[in-house]
Amino acid sequence: MTLIQITNREKNRLLILALIMFAGLGLLTFAIWFIQLGRGHLYLATQDQQSVRRLRLPAVRGKIVDRNGICFADNEPDYGICIYLEELRRDGKKLPTAQKALALVQELAQVLEIEPQVTLKQINAHLYNRKPLPMTVWRHIDHKTMARFAEISMRFPAADVVLYPKRIYPCGASAGHIIGYVGTVETGEDNEEQQYHYYLPDMEGKRGLEKVYNKWLAGSAGGRLVRIDVSGFKHDETCIREPVSGGDLRLSIDSRLQRLAERSIAGVRGAAVVIDPNTGDILAMASAPDFNPNLFYPYMSVDAWQTLTKDEGKPLFNRAVSGLYPPGSTFKPLISIAALLQGKAAEDTTFVCDGAFNLGGQIFSCHMGEAHGSIGIIKALEVSCNIFFCQLGLQCGYDAIYHMASAAGFGQKTGLDLDGEAAGFLPSKSWKRQAKGETWRDGDTCNISVGQGALLVTPLQMAVFTAAIANGGRLYRPRLVIGQKRHDQNEFEPVPPVLVRDLHWSEAHLAVVKEGMRRVICEPSGTGHLAGLPDVVMAGKTGTAEFGRKGSDQQRGWMILFAPFHDPKYAVAMVIDDAVSGGASVGPRLGKMMADIFATAGGEG
Repeated sequence: MTLIQITNREKNRLLILALIMFAGLGLLTFAIWFIQLGRGHLYLATQDQQSVRRLRLPAVRGKIVDRNGICFADNEPDYGICIYLEELRRDGKKLPTAQKALALVQELAQVLEIEPQVTLKQINAHLYNRKPLPMTVWRHIDHKTMARFAEISMRFPAADVVLYPKRIYPCGASAGHIIGYVGTVETGEDNEEQQYHYYLPDMEGKRGLEKVYNKWLAGSAGGRLVRIDVSGFKHDETCIREPVSGGDLRLSIDSRLQRLAERSIAGVRGAAVVIDPNTGDILAMASAPDFNPNLFYPYMSVDAWQTLTKDEGKPLFNRAVSGLYPPGSTFKPLISIAALLQGKAAEDTTFVCDGAFNLGGQIFSCHMGEAHGSIGIIKALEVSCNIFFCQLGLQCGYDAIYHMASAAGFGQKTGLDLDGEAAGFLPSKSWKRQAKGETWRDGDTCNISVGQGALLVTPLQMAVFTAAIANGGRLYRPRLVIGQKRHDQNEFEPVPPVLVRDLHWSEAHLAVVKEGMRRVICEPSGTGHLAGLPDVVMAGKTGTAEFGRKGSDQQRGWMILFAPFHDPKYAVAMVIDDAVSGGASVGPRLGKMMADIFATAGGEG
């Protein structure tokens, strides 16, 4: 009896134990299911976060070409040699990976007969920050080194040739201020960078059109997933998105005219702008001294940068759009138009020039004190009579002059698609009250009427104004980009010209001003006759403006011009520092430039 009870008790214990075991197995099975299926996606995501790194792949940058397809900015292959650090880790030796890498670099350097470009410190830094990526140990290798490496590459399976796109400027310094340059992208500047753990060397525009149109030229970056092992070395990689190449730009610039404009101001400090008066297209825009944008990529040496920045000529400064100058007598055509349109003067209006004009003790004089006698508006433009325009400005009144100048674009940016454009300065009566606590005086009006005083303009503004005179009073926004093309397009999509406003200048009044400007160049007594050409009728206006300390005898020479007279195709503005006068210093330069332009264009009269 006792034996049977003991046996049943054991059976019950065994049963309970079995139930506990089955319950434990069931719980374990449920836990496995819950981990693998119920929350598997969460653990998989965590695993990916720990073992997958996202690599940003830069796109190929777009080209910049002139209106005829001549390339200003392009890309070329730049070769280097890299080493794969994970391959060194797997060779079975017990040396640290960094020391193996340095030994490999030294061995390659000996075989290739080149100097090492990396140190142990740089290798350790790469292992710490960019371990999954190959390390580039030589950049910008030549074809001779590449040929040697091809011969011995089988002996070094952990090394390979790597290709980077290099930004080049085939025209060198020509149009350098317009095109600008690129530099290496600084991390953290773009929010997109936060999506990636690593990025390959990329370039971005730092100045000029490269900067203004950087987003268009840069394209869209691609991405790659790099799976790493527990030590942080690359295990595998897959591409998740291919980069999309940047778009191309077609410029209004004519590279031939650009070279002629640059040649016309070579050796001096100055600027020249050539515009198509019928569209606002900038055909040439030069600033001297200039610089070569090829110096900036991939990086500029400290010595080269100091040479550029310490140069007194300021070669990085784009005088054509950023330089501020008193316009001198090149402003007189605007005074003439304002007075004619307001009915304050007519073609037969005359004033007497005695060589000097006394206005309350303030003396205004003509060049060298020359007395022109009784003189009308056309002759006054021809010989640039200051006395006539002082009196014409006073008769017109500054309010009319101010509104005319503002409508013509002075005192404001033209809207050019280029960085660094200055607005110039058009003084107003309210400005003088606020800035100097003084009322506007007749002497101020006289100063403005001869292009002096507080008035400041840019060469671009003067070229735009000249274009408006040439085309009958239409003010176009100057433009540099006339076409854009995506990477998947065969043809450029045209960018239409933009008419800012019609100035509604009377044809009869404008004809008076144009005739005066024609005589400036075409008559022997004209101040700009040194710019004249035998086979082309041109119209222009010279100007001489003082700068620096009063009495320093420092003068800038100006000249504006449009040609041919009866069918204008070019509107030009040129200014140079340290001039004798606009006619003597700028006239011959501008005449030579126009002669070369028309010589290659077949000549037009």
